[in-house]
Amino acid sequence: MLSNIQTLVQATDGRYASDAELLFFQSYLSSVSTRLRAYQKIQGAEQQIIAQVMAKLKAQKPDTFLIAGQDMTAKWQRDTLWVLRYSATALLLDDPERFKDNLLTWFQTIMRAFGAQESCKLTYTAMQAVIAQYLNPEELKLFLPILELSRVTLGEAV
Repeated sequence: MLSNIQTLVQATDGRYASDAELLFFQSYLSSVSTRLRAYQKIQGAEQQIIAQVMAKLKAQKPDTFLIAGQDMTAKWQRDTLWVLRYSATALLLDDPERFKDNLLTWFQTIMRAFGAQESCKLTYTAMQAVIAQYLNPEELKLFLPILELSRVTLGEAV
């Protein structure tokens, strides 16, 4: 939404926007209650979501959080919670572009430096399954593409 507004402001400098240029407002307004409801559900269940994703990962691959013999569970929890919160904000604002530009691209560099792409891929694949327990189909339709963006951006090898 914010990216669309910024683009609109730049494109219409000194003139009125056309009806076609304003369509994204209608789309956003028609989904804002669903977005707000999903955001609040994620906010209220964030600790359970993170715990379930962690349990799922440990069941799949018990050594997921061990890197060079060091337990990285606390770091994984902090980073995953951070991405979940920013993902929820991207959902609320309908702005996955800003989310990718402002967080994921920067975070991708860090994950690649530590060779954590596989962990990210597993994390955001598991999160897509876990989040389905908390959101209804309409909310999921809006949120899953954001989680997929996280999985692809952070989990893809160079």
